[in-house]
Amino acid sequence: MKTKSDPAKTLGRKILRLIWKSIPFAVVLLVIGLIILPLGKKISAEKADLAEKQSTEKAITKALTNVMTMELVPAMVMEKLSLPGVAKPWISLEVVSEIRGKVVNKKVIEGRHVNKGDVLAVIDQSDYQNAYDSALASYDSAQATQKRLIALVKKNFVTQSQLDDAVAQVKTSMADLENAKLNLSRCTIVSPMEGIVDRVHIEPGSFLSSGDPVALILQIDKLKIEVGIPESDVDAVRKLKTFNMKIDALDGKTYTGVYHYLYKTADSMARLYKLEIKVDNTDGQILPDMFVRVKIIKKQDPQGIAVPMYSLVNHNKDIGVYVEKDGIVRFRPVRIGFQDGWKTQIPEGLEPGENVVVVGHRIIEDGERVNVTKTIRDMEEILQ
Repeated sequence: MKTKSDPAKTLGRKILRLIWKSIPFAVVLLVIGLIILPLGKKISAEKADLAEKQSTEKAITKALTNVMTMELVPAMVMEKLSLPGVAKPWISLEVVSEIRGKVVNKKVIEGRHVNKGDVLAVIDQSDYQNAYDSALASYDSAQATQKRLIALVKKNFVTQSQLDDAVAQVKTSMADLENAKLNLSRCTIVSPMEGIVDRVHIEPGSFLSSGDPVALILQIDKLKIEVGIPESDVDAVRKLKTFNMKIDALDGKTYTGVYHYLYKTADSMARLYKLEIKVDNTDGQILPDMFVRVKIIKKQDPQGIAVPMYSLVNHNKDIGVYVEKDGIVRFRPVRIGFQDGWKTQIPEGLEPGENVVVVGHRIIEDGERVNVTKTIRDMEEILQ
């Protein structure tokens, strides 16, 4: 038995088929485009997000370069000059014999302290005593003759010329007496100054000629430190008043000396100007000819910024350092000042509180993200 279709539904289907056939093909394409275009954009955005995600994951997966940084803290920076020097006695005096003769008494030994006027040695006085006695007798005789002729010339018993000769003889004999007296006194050799006897060149029985050495006396309660100054540093050195020095032979003990004298002429071979520094040595610890290391401060910056000299790099013909901030390093050109040991003063280009890469700076690039393993505030920590 056939079911009868609804006439109204049948009519509706026919109308829809008629409308569909009447719509232009272009309109259909437009509708399809409106549906597909947003879908394509969504797909492209999803692809971009995926690429970025993959890039980020790749960057995270890649190991970051490990670096060590140093926080810049203002501190004293000094340009120092370390020069070798030698300790010399303030006075070194070789006492010599002023007459000929045999030593009969040696009064001093090495290392003994002597005062001015202390007897060092005695030379046999016999010949000089005889010479003095003879000169004294001649002088007395000349005086007597002169006195007698004065009385006679008044009576015209002698001429004035004879009296003049007598006066001249008195003067000559007086000079001979003074010379004999001086030589007799020279038989006793005395110290001309206070000091330490460093050498004794005689023994009892030694025969001395005039000018032969007897003893070497040193004044070492203060010393002269002699230092050769290069010509390029002369101007800076002569402006200084005090100097610090260290003596390795005394376990590195340090001393402070004061400017004494800078020679006006240089050594012809080394082209060094000799500087004398006065240093106190009342305890006698410093011995003459000890090696001394003198530290000369040419320049100083009490609140200076400095970086390790090796942290400086060349980048596009500029000299600078890598500054780290938030894990990113950037090259920073700087102006270089003076050196303080293995540090370099930076007068321009850096600010206190910034972090400079001091380890790993040779293997990083400008703009690179890095891994900061440690941040220090003192250069000495690098060695720890």
